[in-house]
Amino acid sequence: MNLREQIITFMKEKAFRPLSVQELGDKLGIHEKEHPVLLRVLKDMEREGDVVRTRKGRYGIPEKMDLMVGKLQCHRKGFGFVIPREEIFEDLYIPAENINGAMNNDKVIAKIISKKGEGRRNEGEIVRILERNNTRIVGTFEKDKYFGFVVPDDTRIFQDIYIPRDETMGALEGHKVVVEITRWPEKRRNPEGRVIEILGHRNDAGVDVLSIIRDHNIPEEFPLKVLEEVKGMPAVVRDTDIRGRTDLRHLHIVTIDGEDAKDLDDAVSIEKLSNGNFRLGVHIADVGHYVKEGSALDKEAYKRGTSVYFADRVIPMLPPKLSNGICSLNPRVDRLTLSVFMEIDSRGKVVNHEIFESVINTCERMTYTDVSDILEKEDKTLLRRYDYLIEKFRLMEELCHILNRKRLKRGSIDFDFEETKVILDSEGKPVDIVKVDRRIADRIIEEFMLVCNETVAEHMYWLGSPFIFRIHEEPETEKMEGFNEFIYSFGYSIKGIKEVHPKALQRLLEKVKGRKEEKIVNTLLLRAMKQARYSHNNAGHYGLAAEYYCHFTSPIRRYPDLVIHRIIKDMLKGYLGPERTESLSVFVEKAAVQSSERERAAEEAERAVEDLKKVEYMARRLGEEFEGIVSGVIAFGIFVELDNGIEGMVRVSSMLDDFYHFDEKRYMLIGERTRKTYRIGDVVRVQVAKADLENRTLDLVLL
Repeated sequence: MNLREQIITFMKEKAFRPLSVQELGDKLGIHEKEHPVLLRVLKDMEREGDVVRTRKGRYGIPEKMDLMVGKLQCHRKGFGFVIPREEIFEDLYIPAENINGAMNNDKVIAKIISKKGEGRRNEGEIVRILERNNTRIVGTFEKDKYFGFVVPDDTRIFQDIYIPRDETMGALEGHKVVVEITRWPEKRRNPEGRVIEILGHRNDAGVDVLSIIRDHNIPEEFPLKVLEEVKGMPAVVRDTDIRGRTDLRHLHIVTIDGEDAKDLDDAVSIEKLSNGNFRLGVHIADVGHYVKEGSALDKEAYKRGTSVYFADRVIPMLPPKLSNGICSLNPRVDRLTLSVFMEIDSRGKVVNHEIFESVINTCERMTYTDVSDILEKEDKTLLRRYDYLIEKFRLMEELCHILNRKRLKRGSIDFDFEETKVILDSEGKPVDIVKVDRRIADRIIEEFMLVCNETVAEHMYWLGSPFIFRIHEEPETEKMEGFNEFIYSFGYSIKGIKEVHPKALQRLLEKVKGRKEEKIVNTLLLRAMKQARYSHNNAGHYGLAAEYYCHFTSPIRRYPDLVIHRIIKDMLKGYLGPERTESLSVFVEKAAVQSSERERAAEEAERAVEDLKKVEYMARRLGEEFEGIVSGVIAFGIFVELDNGIEGMVRVSSMLDDFYHFDEKRYMLIGERTRKTYRIGDVVRVQVAKADLENRTLDLVLL
């Protein structure tokens, strides 16, 4: 146990009050000569929020001092919540007057000032800011006679930023700019900053998407050090790279991806064994061979965490020479891989498996469309072209159904949402919104990657080495109770809410399939569940009803997968000694948190761009009529999802036929005079009234 762990253990178990450095040293049996080391560790722990120092210079742990460490999430109306870093604690409500200069996503210490009792939230006050999140902010520049100010795009940052006259960089009214904060806000004082980049006028083409990219701190360009490292990398696999690897170049191995995919990081092979079992091979690009631990390339990948996919561009985690080149499993060229072979019986059980370093040469670059057309339509042209692979594809389909049946039998939840894709023209303008079909080839690859990820996670769990798991915790009882109340009005219910098994939720989704309320029940159930995240501790995956799960199959575009590959390669080569294990244990904990945060940022940015393009598409359809389904009800209006997947809002203020009251328990608006109701799942006809590109919102009126 290191000194940091000793301090935390002692303070949790034996320290009833904050202690001075001298007192703590005596209690832990640390000689006075070593007190400077103890003080350094305490200061590091204070910066992290593990301990808190009082005004009298004494140290204690936050939870014993009625304090909470976490991230502040602000609301556009000025209040916020501290989201604790330890999941066992509830969020802490912070009134606007108690935010005390903190900003959205800052890491803070809050004091619990009132406990409200069961069913009501505790209230707190921000007493210390440990780490500022918003060092740079994107917004619209507005000019005054003697100074400027910037209105942040992120409405959760509710204070304008004051810009002195000599710090504007020549920005003009209406310019989108990036501002660096030079003075943080105080209780009654706005933040101050300087313009460091002008993105262009808010109406210029491409500035909207660029603003979102900057706002979510997604770096587009790679640093010079990274590009220099990449320059020296080979464009082809060399003989020296292959030494010691299992040669699989004789096998029929294929990639199956979307038509526009360029970073091909997974390939598959299959055969039927003499005992009737399947031998499934999943071959994943060995990115770790090229991205060395601690290199500039590795540090940049850690910082980015993930590739980000927008409608008009991809911002990769790794430079294109790697992501689209030497690491991509392009057809008919040698590539280095980590292979997982699984022997799977007729019930979908993995009865045997092996993991090793390999070299492959894929025989075809298949697309989801072509493989689906072969299996679903028996397309004659494709059957002739890929005649030597047809039997393999049929085996894949057979195994896919077996794996899917097994997964559903154990309770895995399958949300069947219709996906849409925004089609842009050459200038980035939205011209169409199309539905994306989930066909057999998509499901084949999904099932194969799921079983591979589970197999690897279980293998590494029992090995006991440091690891990054993909976890999904059980939903909170309070949220499930609210969801159960809602579905009761449709005639459904879930038993055993406190410890609901995923199988019960899966059965519910089967019951609503094909009914008008299907999409709404799916959506609200998804909202009631927790978000999946990365963790160094295995807690299982609730949604998949899987005891062990990880992300192993996409190291070109996800950093946790790359870390997992490194650990597996260390395991295969016998490098996981005590020293290496200890350093990895510290690193995987940090990498799991960082990767989860970057994943959230990427998802938010992708969603923001998609919402923007959808609103832009509807801006050219003002006055047009659409049919939609009520997808949400709140006090001041109803959300309506249109047939094309776009969501807009009908405000109560535009509903002139009656005065409507909000029934919070039943998620309904009820007319005072007519008793007319609007609730989730109702089909309505609406007209497009207003498209607000700045806030990415769509206003509708009922017909």
